[in-house]
Amino acid sequence: MLKQYYGDFHIHIGRDQFNRPVKITGAKSLTLTNILQEASRRKGIQMIGVIDCHAPGVIAELETLLEQEHAYELEEGGIQFESVTLILGTELEIYDEHCQGPIHVLCYLPYFEKMKQFSQWLASYMTNINLSSQRVYLSSHALQKKVKELDGLFIPAHVFTPFKSLYGRGVHRSLTEVFDPEMIDAIELGLSADSTMADHLQELHRFPYLSNSDAHSLAKLGREYQLLVLARPNFTEFKLALLNQSNRTIVANYGLNPKLGKYHQTVCKHCLTPNPTQQMCQQCQRTGVIKGVSERIAELSDCPAKDRPNRPPYYYHIPLEYVNGLGKKTYDRLLEAFGTEMAIIHQVNEQDLSAVAGAKIAKQIIAIRKGEVVITPGGGGKYGRIKRQ
Repeated sequence: MLKQYYGDFHIHIGRDQFNRPVKITGAKSLTLTNILQEASRRKGIQMIGVIDCHAPGVIAELETLLEQEHAYELEEGGIQFESVTLILGTELEIYDEHCQGPIHVLCYLPYFEKMKQFSQWLASYMTNINLSSQRVYLSSHALQKKVKELDGLFIPAHVFTPFKSLYGRGVHRSLTEVFDPEMIDAIELGLSADSTMADHLQELHRFPYLSNSDAHSLAKLGREYQLLVLARPNFTEFKLALLNQSNRTIVANYGLNPKLGKYHQTVCKHCLTPNPTQQMCQQCQRTGVIKGVSERIAELSDCPAKDRPNRPPYYYHIPLEYVNGLGKKTYDRLLEAFGTEMAIIHQVNEQDLSAVAGAKIAKQIIAIRKGEVVITPGGGGKYGRIKRQ
């Protein structure tokens, strides 16, 4: 019988079990075990992709969890911990003769043994195998082929984000300039774009879209995710959903309103004042901009609205941390009363929310659920904000 499951497939490790850094910008509390517990016990997300599983310290922690029977490997791929399934992944940076990078990509493998093989292979092409998102010194096509040899999935990451993505660099106009499209399984949108925006590019129509958190802290886990229909949460079923086969599919994407993303609009690179004309900033009288995702997509657009595909709905999701006035004590009371963030965000009615958190908090959560919020757009590395009502 098919069921619905929430999945967030881009989560970083801040520290390994030896307290060594993995993602330099990740929170120290962002350990593998903490991530698994947070997803299972507080967030209510049934599938997560941790994309630093190539790091030897993370592999060692996984081995400990398996040996102590706190987790177990699934026959169809993935590792089960309590109520959450871990999909083993890694984020890498490429820059070769095909790509004027750097460009980030995501690679997911079905089994622990295959991830260990991948890690050993990567060590020959990386300066520091212990760190996240490191440059891999081989061609993008060679990396794609290796992932496929190991029965993995290959997904370009946050494809419109400035500086380290396929389109965001402002150099490439087509994914065929960098990748073999036949070895791409999906496209990750990033926080500053949604499905409608991405479908301005005709070459992306053939791929499913993922909306993931790119979490650098426990609080950010689940800020973007998708709802999938699967028989069970495991790697094989996830792959079928990406292929849209056997009634396995992505039902909906949930993500930040792109205006909340920190690179949505073009801004002055010096003072972050919105400066869409790319002329001298009226605020600081200097030149130079950080081009926003919305403007970059407009430059690349080659498909009229009437020719765009019929996709799963993309719902604007705003995490509880964006709710004005919601402190830790009230947040903990909400979790105690209703179980998980997913239940609070999607299911609990206003009356019940109000009884626990007060009328103002309850009204904000319901307004967020309905999309009835006013947003000050983000840009240049600064997140957008919800205006107080």
